[in-house]
This record gives sequence, C-alpha cells and structure tokens, in this order.
Amino acid sequence: RDGIGTMASAQYRSGSIDPSIQLFLSADPDDFLDKASTLDQLSGQQVEALKKIQEKQRELAQERQEATDKLEDLASTRTELGKKKKEVQGKLADAQKLLNSLTAQERAALQADQARASRDSMRDALGGSTVPASGRAGAAYGVAQSKVGSPYVYGASGPSSFDCSGLTSWAYAQVGVGIPRTSEAQANAGTRIYSTSGLKVGDLVFFFNDLHHVGLYAGNGQVLHAPRPGTVVRYESMSTIGGPFMFGVRV
Repeated sequence: RDGIGTMASAQYRSGSIDPSIQLFLSADPDDFLDKASTLDQLSGQQVEALKKIQEKQRELAQERQEATDKLEDLASTRTELGKKKKEVQGKLADAQKLLNSLTAQERAALQADQARASRDSMRDALGGSTVPASGRAGAAYGVAQSKVGSPYVYGASGPSSFDCSGLTSWAYAQVGVGIPRTSEAQANAGTRIYSTSGLKVGDLVFFFNDLHHVGLYAGNGQVLHAPRPGTVVRYESMSTIGGPFMFGVRV
C-alpha cells in the first residue's frame, strides 16, 4: 500500500498529461519512448501489487470472520460452563444442608453403612480373578488405595481430600503420569474401552451421560473412587454408582 500510494502521489503531482501530447512536446522522442516503456512496466507491477493486496484482504476478511465465529463459540461455551458450575454448586449446597440436618446418630449409622459397603466391595474386588493392569495403571491404583477413607471435598485434588477427578489425577501424578484435572477431559486421556469385560485394574471408568464422575477400576465390577459430599474415598460396586457406566479409558 505504501509503495503504490507513493507512485500514485507522484503521478498526481506530474499532472498525468496525455502520452500523445507528451510525445509531441518532447525534445527527445527516443528518450521519451524509453521512459514510456519503463512506465508501462511499472504500471504492470502496480496491477500485480493491487491483485496481491486484494487477495490478502480477502484472506484477512475470511480469517477475521473465522476468529469472530470462534470467539462467539467460546463465549457461548463460557456461559454454559458458568450455568453448569452454578447448578453443581446449588446441588452441593443442598447436599450439605441435608447432611447438616442429620442427627449424630444418623450420621454414625450412615458412615457405618458406607464403611461396610466399601469393605464388601473391596473384598469382591480383591477376591476375584481380575488381573491388575501392569505398569502405570496398576501403580496409580496402588497409590489410590492408600487414600481409602480420605474425605470427599469438591474441587480438592489431594493429598488429604479429593473429589472424583482429583483422586484419579492425583494418583496418576504420583507415578509420573500427567492426566487432565476434570473428568470430562480425562475421558480423552487414552484408549477407550466400552466393555466392562475388557477393563483392567487401574483403568479410568466414567459414569453418567455427561461424564461428570470418574473412578479407578478395582476389578470384578468394583470401582475405587471419591463418590460425593459427605462420603470418603472408598470401594463401591459399579452397579450402585447411581448413573450408567459409559466406558473406561486406559492411559
């Protein structure tokens, strides 16, 4: 643009006299014709430069539109995530109110039931014939076992308290494997396994259609996980999670 503008300004200052009149008035026709040929070449270069500018402008316009569309998508996603976060926080508040309304005796009975269910699930997991996954999945599972009994705290990722994806990401991190923090992102952290018969100990297992819950497969239809507020890290049958099993992921 700068180059073409400079040349256009020079042409404006020269007055742009008709070429035939310039030839008639020229004291040296040969010299004029040589200059005219040079100017013709420069005009051709200007045309090419203008074409390039037009192409670049079209490309920029397209990229600007794509960027605008992506920004709109991001804004929509951010709004949706904000709504989901408020929904989750509301449910957590309701759950906490319910827990606070329990008497000491009711809390003790609930904890006893949960501990008994966890022991039963652990016995089922360890008593079967499932072969633990070798390598990092088995190692991550072994680390997670040391956290049985740790309290569930929403947003916590160890070492003393956890939410569901906080436990799985922490366990894998302890054996040198980095996986995303949220359950939705962890669903894309490895190879998916859609059949429970194909699962091995230490595989990530996901529940509910929106994949908001994840745990570690413990073998024989059991999962080691951090369930929800008011509970602790424990073993549980996959059939009692409260939502459908979607698939497993082998990291």
